[in-house]
Amino acid sequence: MNKMIVANLVHRPIRSLISITAIAVEVTLILVIVGLSMGILNDNKARTAGIGADVMVRPPGSQNVVSLSGAPVSIKVADILRKMPHTVAVAPVITQLNTASGSLEVLYGIDLKSFESLSSGFRYLEGGGFTGPDDIIIDDVFASSKHLHVGQTLEVLNHTFHICGIVASGKGARKFMPIETVQDLIGAQGKASIFYVKLDDPNYADQYVKDVKNMPNMGTFTVQSVQQWLSLMTPEALPGFSTFIDVVIGVSVCIGFIVIFQSMYTAVMERTREIGILKSMGASKGYIVMLMLRETLALAIAGIILGIGVSYAASFGIKHKFPTIVVVVQPDWLLKAAIIAIIGAMLGAIYPAYRASQKDPIDALAYE
Repeated sequence: MNKMIVANLVHRPIRSLISITAIAVEVTLILVIVGLSMGILNDNKARTAGIGADVMVRPPGSQNVVSLSGAPVSIKVADILRKMPHTVAVAPVITQLNTASGSLEVLYGIDLKSFESLSSGFRYLEGGGFTGPDDIIIDDVFASSKHLHVGQTLEVLNHTFHICGIVASGKGARKFMPIETVQDLIGAQGKASIFYVKLDDPNYADQYVKDVKNMPNMGTFTVQSVQQWLSLMTPEALPGFSTFIDVVIGVSVCIGFIVIFQSMYTAVMERTREIGILKSMGASKGYIVMLMLRETLALAIAGIILGIGVSYAASFGIKHKFPTIVVVVQPDWLLKAAIIAIIGAMLGAIYPAYRASQKDPIDALAYE
């Protein structure tokens, strides 16, 4: 049977190649889209953890995801937090969404001294900190993607900034500007979007959250430990994330199903005489069904291998072309994508296999 399957696939190379390619597209679509989504999520988590804070204090009404833009509360909240027990440092930050560069990014307006006090500070690869209101610090990933160096200018928020420093990535945003400058640019003088708090003992974070919420006028604020926020940043917790992945999988399965169905159904029609010969020689209906399904399985396996290879190549190409975009081919999704592709292919082959098994050997032998 295996020799017959190989001979059938080789005898129709174009159709076999189309089927393998379609399954490869199905696998690649799943792995790359999931890898892109998970890569962005994990990168955001890693850079937030890299800030070095233990607690995040956000304006009333904020959801689990940090506010992407705007500065809705007074920066004086930082002074209140600094007076609380166990507080080592408080860094007010303005987070501003920016799409002008052709990609979605979040800018940070920071007070450099307080922001660096949350951790060991920036690791400067070129230049240094702010020396004026029009200075900007960028991370090495963004600098590499745009071939930028200290001393060059950069247009952000319709304002020309001078690059004063390039730092190692991993501390929140990829672009940092003086908080006062960002406040002026967005018309939010004396405001902030989020307050990062460093404690003398991270184990006190949960109690600190309760203490902040019990303070006058702070009960409506969204206060979380960074560890709690990181634990919530999962596909299941993000609105629409799982639905998006399900839609991608659904489209992928449809691609595999339709192509395999068309390929195998046409193959049955073309091999009517061949099937008649097999049945006249004693081949059972089960044998014919198994022959078709095993042929489909061979196509699916070849398509899966090709799809995995293309996915890794695509992730490498995306990383090379767009260094700020993270694509991670998830090991657990390799198996999931393979199973999904096989199921889609088998579903597409069931009816053609059934039709083949039902053919009358006499009619099939007389078929021209």
